[in-house]
Amino acid sequence: MIQQTNFEVIIVGGSYSGLSAAMSLGRSLRQVLVIDSGLPCNRQTPHSHNFITQDGEKPAVISAKAKLQTEFYDTVQFYNGLAVSANKTDSGFEIRTESGKVFTSRKVLFATGVKDVLPELDGFTECWGISIIHCPYCHGYEVKNETTAIIANGEMGFEYAKMISNWTKDLRLLTNGKSTLSLEQTKMLLKNNVTIIEEEIAAAEHQNGNIQHIIFKNQSKIAVKAVYFRPPFVQHCPLPEILGCELTEQGLIKTDIFQKTNIPGVYASGDSFTQGRSVAMAVSSGSFAGVAINKELIDEDFN
Repeated sequence: MIQQTNFEVIIVGGSYSGLSAAMSLGRSLRQVLVIDSGLPCNRQTPHSHNFITQDGEKPAVISAKAKLQTEFYDTVQFYNGLAVSANKTDSGFEIRTESGKVFTSRKVLFATGVKDVLPELDGFTECWGISIIHCPYCHGYEVKNETTAIIANGEMGFEYAKMISNWTKDLRLLTNGKSTLSLEQTKMLLKNNVTIIEEEIAAAEHQNGNIQHIIFKNQSKIAVKAVYFRPPFVQHCPLPEILGCELTEQGLIKTDIFQKTNIPGVYASGDSFTQGRSVAMAVSSGSFAGVAINKELIDEDFN
């Protein structure tokens, strides 16, 4: 049970980015509280890759080890629960949890990530993060040279197909309706043996999340081993916007180079502010945010 209610820094979000920031701040002798509801966006992904010393490890194992190591520092405390409101006060910030617990701090870091908005297609959610994937740097090696589909259209579809062709030449671009590719883009894709399919998608046929076929609304289907897809997303936590934090056109929290938002004292890290969605990048941005926050606290107190 946490008795202390006032901290120097509250971190909302206790996954890779939040834990990394907590370690940086805890080692800087800051009184830190991490509030986490326990729903990381990659909770269905079986393995994490492209992160040295942790390549191929289960995401839950990485976060559990990170939390255990962060708990070593008595300057860091944890609260398991959902933060539901955030307010600016004369001395900093007030964060209220779903259970009614109220905590205050001088600074706040949002490491809350984003929530993918998946299409309402049978089998899609079950395959997400397993065989329907978004990042070739995270998962491409494991499905290299396999029969692969890409769900995208227009400029994004062209660039996505061009990128994925580095990992496999057996590619189908599914535009999920009429293609909006330019004539030049279409010719270039066909020249590089990318099949373009304009049928609307109905479902993903799979076994335990491992995709087998994409089924179209006309009842035809194609066999695939992997699918790349970049879904739209929203902020996982509404509190940054409630506090007045600006978002970019892409829906990410807008920050400066020090990961400070437009609201003084509020920072962002991890997937909530960058399109670089990987465990390694989340850890890096969390560590950087911790350093930046500590520097601001030092500057304020050294007078």
